[in-house]
Amino acid sequence: MKKALPKKDILLISTSTTHGTGYLEHCQSEIKELLGDRKSILFIPYARPGGISHTDYTAKAREAFEAMGISLSGVHESESAVAAVEQAEAVFIGGGNTFLLLRQLYANKLIEPLQKRVEQGMPYMGTSAGTNVAGKTIGTTNDMPIVFPKSFDALQLVPFNINPHYLDPLPDSTHMGETRETRIQEFHVHNRQPVVGLREGSMLRIKGEKINLLGPHAARIFLQGKPAMEFKPTDDIRFLLEAY
Repeated sequence: MKKALPKKDILLISTSTTHGTGYLEHCQSEIKELLGDRKSILFIPYARPGGISHTDYTAKAREAFEAMGISLSGVHESESAVAAVEQAEAVFIGGGNTFLLLRQLYANKLIEPLQKRVEQGMPYMGTSAGTNVAGKTIGTTNDMPIVFPKSFDALQLVPFNINPHYLDPLPDSTHMGETRETRIQEFHVHNRQPVVGLREGSMLRIKGEKINLLGPHAARIFLQGKPAMEFKPTDDIRFLLEAY
C-alpha cells in the first residue's frame, strides 16, 4: 500500500515587518498563495508584543488581512479556543514573547488541536514567536523568559528549530560578546535538531514533502557538530524535513 503523503501547508516568516514596509506587507503574496481561496483566518495573539492587549493585537492583524480580502477573528473572541481551532480555515500565530505564547498555548490546551489540524492540511502561518513555536522546541528563541511555560517542547510542526531575526556579526564592530552563531553552537552541545537562522524578510514554505526558502536572503543552517552552512533560496533544503 502506498504511503500517504503529508498534507502540511505552512508558512514560517522571520518577522512581521521589514524596514520601510507595513505590517505583513513584505509577505502578502506568500500569504495569498498559502491561503488560496480561503476567506477567513483565526489569529492567536497570545505572544502580546510590547504587552499589547489581545484585542488591540487582533485589530492590527485584522486590518492587514482585510486589506487582502480575508476576514480575521481572534481566538480569544471565541467561547472555546479549542473549538475555534477545530473549525478554522487557517491559523496565524503572531510574534511577541515566545515563552508567554507557549505558556498560553498549553494553558488553553491548543497544542494537540493545532498539531492535528495542521496534519490534516489546515494552513498554518507564523511570524517571529509564531515561527518559533512551529519548531521542535523554543530553545533557540531570542526572547527573555518572562514567564515559565509547562514545557519548552513546541508544536513540532517541523523537525527542526528556527532562530528568527537571525543577525550576522558586524565586521567593523568592537562588540566582544557572543554572536547568534555562538549561542546556537551552545544549544547544539545539548540538543541534536538542526537550527535554521532565518534573516529578516526571509520565510520557509513547507508544502507536503517540499520546503523552500523564500525572500531576499540566504539562510544560515546549523547541524550539530558541523560547520554552519549557507543556503540560497534556489538551493535544495529538503533534508531539513528528514531531520532527527
